[in-house]
Amino acid sequence: MLTAEVAGAIEELRATFAGHDVTLEEDGDGGAYVMVANLAFGPAFSPASGWIGFHIGCQYPAADVYPHFAPPLARADAASLPAGLSGGEGMKWRELPATQISRRSNGRRDDADTAAIKLTKVLAWIRSL
Repeated sequence: MLTAEVAGAIEELRATFAGHDVTLEEDGDGGAYVMVANLAFGPAFSPASGWIGFHIGCQYPAADVYPHFAPPLARADAASLPAGLSGGEGMKWRELPATQISRRSNGRRDDADTAAIKLTKVLAWIRSL
């Protein structure tokens, strides 16, 4: 069973990313593994769109939602992935081949930095590359 805070975070994700499939699997400790589908990464990457997955732990909102994962990403211009993105053979998220997105929230506040805000910031960062 999800904690009330995690359930609220998922409701906020569904509202923020309306029109995108938001799926979850409970982790058995009150948290959930969440995937948001059909997100645009921008023309700098191949694929230019796909899913982002992450874990919202039972400590939420006291714990950061970190890291995030996307399908295996490559730069469209064939350049190396920038710092903050890592992948390669064997990188997985929940058995899916993946690229890890490392964007820790320094100075985060439990009352202001929600899972939906974090995903919004992660997407903005990817699109800025």
